[in-house]
Formats: sequence, C-alpha cells, structure tokens
Amino acid sequence: MIPVEKLTELEAAAELARLADEIAAHNRAYHELDAPTVSDAEYDALMRRNRELEERFPGLKRTDSPSELVGSAPSEHLAKVSHARPMLSLDNAFNAEDVEDFVGRARRFLNLGAEAEVALTAEPKIDGLSCSLRYEKGRLVRAATRGDGSVGEDVTANVRTMADIPNVMAGNPPEIFEVRGEVYMTKADFAALNERLAGERVFANPRNAAAGSLRQKDPEITRSRPLRFLAHGWGDTSALPADTQTGVMKAIESWGLPVSDGLVRVADTEAALAHYAGIEKARADLPFDIDGVVYKVDRLDWQARLGQVARAPRWAIAHKFPAEQAQTTLNAIDIQVGRTGKLTPVARLEPVTVGGVVVTNATLHNADEIDRLGVRPGDRVVLQRAGDVIPQIVENLTRDEPREPYVFPQACPICGSAAEREAGEVDYRCAGGLICGAQRVERLRHFVSRHALDIEGLGMTSIESFFHDGLLHSPADIFRLDAESLAQRERWAEVSANNLIAAIDAKRTPPLDRFLFALGIRHVGEVTARDLARAYRSWDALVAKLDECVAEREGPLAEPVIGETEEKHARRVAAGLAALIAVPGIGPEVASALVDFWAEPHNREVLADLLAQVTPADVVFETKASEVSGKTLVFTGSLTAFSRDEAKAQAERLGAKVAGSVSDKTDLVIAGPGAGSKLTKAAALGVAVTDEAGWLEIVARAE
Repeated sequence: MIPVEKLTELEAAAELARLADEIAAHNRAYHELDAPTVSDAEYDALMRRNRELEERFPGLKRTDSPSELVGSAPSEHLAKVSHARPMLSLDNAFNAEDVEDFVGRARRFLNLGAEAEVALTAEPKIDGLSCSLRYEKGRLVRAATRGDGSVGEDVTANVRTMADIPNVMAGNPPEIFEVRGEVYMTKADFAALNERLAGERVFANPRNAAAGSLRQKDPEITRSRPLRFLAHGWGDTSALPADTQTGVMKAIESWGLPVSDGLVRVADTEAALAHYAGIEKARADLPFDIDGVVYKVDRLDWQARLGQVARAPRWAIAHKFPAEQAQTTLNAIDIQVGRTGKLTPVARLEPVTVGGVVVTNATLHNADEIDRLGVRPGDRVVLQRAGDVIPQIVENLTRDEPREPYVFPQACPICGSAAEREAGEVDYRCAGGLICGAQRVERLRHFVSRHALDIEGLGMTSIESFFHDGLLHSPADIFRLDAESLAQRERWAEVSANNLIAAIDAKRTPPLDRFLFALGIRHVGEVTARDLARAYRSWDALVAKLDECVAEREGPLAEPVIGETEEKHARRVAAGLAALIAVPGIGPEVASALVDFWAEPHNREVLADLLAQVTPADVVFETKASEVSGKTLVFTGSLTAFSRDEAKAQAERLGAKVAGSVSDKTDLVIAGPGAGSKLTKAAALGVAVTDEAGWLEIVARAE
C-alpha cells in the first residue's frame, strides 16, 4: 500500500470508500453469517489503515466509517432485541507501545499527573460470541447476542439450556442486572462435536461452532451442544455492588456466573504486560481459544468520565496476540463479482492447517495486492492467521522462480463486459452494470436485505431461483410477484406463497432512508442514507437537488480551466457537487456517486418503474432530550474539572455540537479560568455564558 502521508486527498477518499465496503462485508461474514472471510490480523490491518487515513484526512471521514460501527446486523430468523445500553466493540493494541499509549491517553483525558496510579484489570480475551443476560429480581428474563451493538438476537430459550448460566442468581443481586460475557466452546468439545457431525456440516473452529449452536431456531439443538459461558462485564443495572471493575466482577461470580480465573488487578502498565506475557506463554495449554488480553481501567468513576468514542470505550483495550503462520501452495486465483461490480480475487490453496484450522481459501483483495506479492498459481506462500478461517497471504516464497505472471482479467468473468479501474481507485469493476447477472442478483439481494427493505422470506436462494427463471429482473419485479404463480412452483406451498406476498406488500411504503440504502448507490451506506433523509425529508426534495447538481455538473464545472491538471479538475468538480448537496457528513466522493447515479438515464428508468410500485415515506429522526440538544457550544479557558476531550464528549452525548470559535451561531460558551478573546466576543454578541460548575449542572440534569 502507498504510505498514508504520500496519498493525495482524492486517492485517500477512494481508499476510504473501498475500506468501508470491504470491512462492512467482513463484519457481515463474521457476525451475521458465522463464516469469516479474513483473519483477525488482516481485519485489524484494514481497521488500522482506515484509522490512519481518517487521522491524516479528517475532512474525508465517512458517515458510514468502519470506525463508527459495531458488529453486524442480527440474523433474520431470530427475533430482534434492543439493548438498553449499547454492546460496544474494543479498540486493539498490538504491542507494548500501544498499551502504554492507551494508559497515557486515559491519564491525559482525566487530567491525571504522570505519577498517579492507573490500576487496570487484565483477563484473557476469549474467542467466542458476545452475549448479554438480563436478570430482574435475580431471575433470567432475556438473553441476546450483540448483533450490531444496538440491536441483537433474542436467544433466551437457547441460553436457558446452558448449564453455566443460572436461571436464578444466588445471593442478593440488584433489582436489575445485565451480565455480559462470551459464549464459547472448549477445544475438546469442539473436536468431539465435529466428530459427531461427520457427514453433515462441520464447523471450522470453536468460535463458529459456538455461534452456530447458540443461534438456533430449535433450543433442543442448542441443548445438545457443549456450550460454556464466561462473564466479563455488565450492561444495564439498577445498582452497582462495588466501585471498581474488580469488585463488580467478584460480585457477579458470587451470584453464580462463571468468571475467568485469569482475571487479575494490576497496578500499572508493566504489571499488565507481564500478565499478558504469562497468558501468551500458557495459551496453547488453555482449554479454549483466546486471541489476546483485555485491559480495563479499574475505577468505575474513571470509566464513566472516559466514556466512549463511536464503537469502543476509552477505558478498555484488547491487546492482541501475534498471528500464527504456515506454508502452502497457491493452486489457482478465482475472480468473484460483487453488487457494485467489484472484482475480488480469491486464492484457492492446497489445504493446510494453521492453528488447528484447515484453510483452503484467502482473499487477495485486488490487482495491486497480487502485484505486491507477485503471486501466481503454483507459488509457495506463507499464510498468517489469528483466530479466523481464511488467513492473509503475507509472503511469496517462490516469486523468483521463472513462471508467467498472473494477468488480472480485463473482462468480467460473468458477463464479459470490460473490467475497468477508475483514476485513484485500487479495484477493477465490471462495466456491465445491470446487464451483468452477478451484479443484478447481488443488487436484488441487497434491495431486500435486513437494513434495506427487509422483506422476510425472500432470501438469496429464492432470488437466484426467481432471477434465473425470468421472474425477477429489477426491484420493481419483486412487487409484481403474485401468490398464484408462486404456489405453482416446486417447494412453494400456498401458505408460503401467500406469506411472501404479504411480506412484500407490507414494504410498499418504506422509510426514505431504507429506500435510499436499498437502491445500492455506490458509497451510500446506511448512515449516509439516514443523513440524506434527515436533510431532505422527502424523495421529491432530494430529486430536485440532484437535478440541480446534474445540471451544474454538465454546465460550467464540466470544462477544465486552462492549465488545470486532470486531478485538480476532478477535485474541483467533486468539491462543487459536495457543496451543492450541502448535507453534513456527505463528502465529495459520495456527492459524485449520487450525481453519477442520477445522471444515468437507465437508472432513472429503473427508479420510475420501481416508484410505480412503492412510495418512500418521510423519516422522522428522534433527538436526545437535553437543554443543549441541537445547540452549538464553545469551551474556552483552562478547564480544571475535566479535560477538553471529556467536555466535548459530554456535549456530544447531550446532542450538542462543539465549535472552536465564537460566532453569531454560538448558543452557549463554557468559560474556565483565563478565558480571553472568546469570552469577550461572546459578551459582544450577547451569547449566553456559564462556567464549569454551570456546565456540570447541565450534564447532571440531562443524565
């Protein structure tokens, strides 16, 4: 990869878009399908690259950035459960310096001196499925998977079959207490299960086995599987039994929930790293798979102040183990075509065992990655794996052997259309659009998916069958299906056909944000779709703005200025479109993608056909009730009760925006000791002013 500091803004925007798509696909494979497509190490590298790009180009951070997301969508066959408190992910550390940085950031955020003790807890990070157990009056009332962090799957009936999890807590727990931990399977139990399932579908590793066993429709299947549970934290609670992480975990254990024997309290970073080294040394002898050690700030009042950023808390981090490696032969390189036409090369490997898992495939990402490695069929390669099924190819051992280089296809393997790569992009894409069978099927599948129109009963198998039989060509055809025709098809009973048609009819007035996401416009993810819906409120208003953009782009902006390079012209056009779209969070790349989509006559024809069947509904977005919600705040002076980062985090939690300067758009200035020109300007403009104590009262009233 090109070093981040050498990328142009246009190249960075293109790479951020690629990373958003790729990481979203990996999240779905891991969390939703229990079928990961990359190793932990490779996934972590993608997330690290995304973070480095966002830090270098903060103005390009996407509204659907992977750094803002947790997990993936809940399964379609289980009921959904909204978490009272989000189930967050964890940021990762990969070496001692990362751990020291984590503690240093916590010190700075809390305004602690260099000598102040920051005690941590340290415990093994089990490679399992996150699960939340809600107890009321000591009785288990609900169990749920993490899902996307906000909404998970209801697995209560299945969890009740697990011997590790009591239906009634011991002792005297609080009125409400939500235990969080990992459902896992030991290595020995995993091997025995696969032996018992021989001839059926076997699992690739213990994590997949645990996830697949817990997420069953039939609790009796779960009962027959050897699942275990270890608690590592908590969520919603009416009271806390202690003021430290260590104390609460001891209380959870006293109530009858299993807690890791490897959980310890350490006084400093040095002791934490020593505990990590001991666990890493004993890793192979542990009865279950682990992929690192989790550190948490022990004091709960400090955890509360540190809060969270997007997808992860500031008070915890996962220190990952190095990846495991093995050698094998690359037998072939196949090309897969996705919804947006992206051509993804997949390495077909001679089967090899890496860390106890037999590996046969690895993604090669794109043509540049193939060139970087110099891989060709027949090469001997080094694989790296850190807990998942499909690893990363990190080295080509035979690149110097005389052999014809691999030539990336210049035509789509599905439809034969040209495979093209736009300036600044790393991916080749099929130019066939909707004439490409692979893209059409994937677009139809996306249209009915969970976060799009969410049409229950219309899965991938049905879509492929209907498409190949000529029943579906475009999204509008879904709404032209009829029960009578379906009931005549093999494996379609009258009841099933009627149920599907009823599910389809229920989606004829989709919310505007879901409708926009369902269209599959490149770079328009769920968050971007919500931003657009929030800004324009109606489909007609958005169309009017897109019409303006198309007219403008085909007018003065279209022609280069004398002496202007192609890159500068592309940036100017994109910047003009972003300004015309004028939606917070929508950058030049998303704006260009929207206008490209709308400028294509075929797309407008498909939409006109679809809009004859459906009517997108306006979306109403709720905001958190607070006296500063929607207002613009400025913090100035020396803040003594909290750091500036903490102040900004508090304001954002209350729905406010934080600006760096005072203007006539400022609603409130919070002034600490030594406030100068900003306080003077606030007085001149008549802007309300309060001090730190006043701000803390506002925070207390909201919470």
